Amino acid sequence: MTDDTEPASGRYYVLVDVEVRDPERYRTYMEKVRPALEAAGGRYLVRGGSHTVYEGGWTPARLVLLEFPSREAWEAFYEGPEYAPIRSLRDETSTARLVGVEGLAPGT
Repeated sequence: MTDDTEPASGRYYVLVDVEVRDPERYRTYMEKVRPALEAAGGRYLVRGGSHTVYEGGWTPARLVLLEFPSREAWEAFYEGPEYAPIRSLRDETSTARLVGVEGLAPGT
């Protein structure tokens, strides 16, 4: 679902709800993904901190919030050849649900 009523900032945010099945190998994923993510212009805003669900039946295990300069930068990273082998490791060690959202323009 999209809502085009607010002007986008260009920034793109990705919320990841991840359930880790193999913590030891997932640590290897975390070590490998950060340099690739940063090279693509991304950065972590949240990486597994404590969280509280205030409404609904959602029970996320581990939340990660990423920021990219644009949706295109995110998609180039996510679908790119550098992330493919790293993503395979993530898929082998965890189950993830991802959603992306465009940020609002400053002052909106």
